[in-house]
Amino acid sequence: MFAANYAPSSTRASLADAYRQIGAQTSITEASPHKLITLLFDGFQESISLAKGAMRERRIEAKGRAIGRALNIIDEGLHGSLNMEAGGRIAADLSQLYLYVSKQLTQANIRNDEAVLDECSRLIEPIRSAWAEIGPQVNALRN
Repeated sequence: MFAANYAPSSTRASLADAYRQIGAQTSITEASPHKLITLLFDGFQESISLAKGAMRERRIEAKGRAIGRALNIIDEGLHGSLNMEAGGRIAADLSQLYLYVSKQLTQANIRNDEAVLDECSRLIEPIRSAWAEIGPQVNALRN
């Protein structure tokens, strides 16, 4: 499904670079590919929360930064980590979801629409939860 599951260390480095580019404050040098994707999901939800708060407080610049970070996470991190060949239908469906969420984030930014941010969060949360649930199985395979 994700390149991180099947890819060599060069892809792992690519994921780490994507996460660094979105302003991560966590040490990711030793993180597994699974952990890197988990951090991206967490960063996305955090960015949505920050954007909503900035919208309520009419802090336009902070809202734009938070939504921009969420967009980077979706486009460069999550969408960029999909392995379309190995992931089959699941990767294709996730690709479509990520494209839709990106479009909605842009609309939320333009319209200052908190409800659209909530929709984006609701759409990503089940994927985030499922990814977290497979963590122990992924770690067991690595050991």
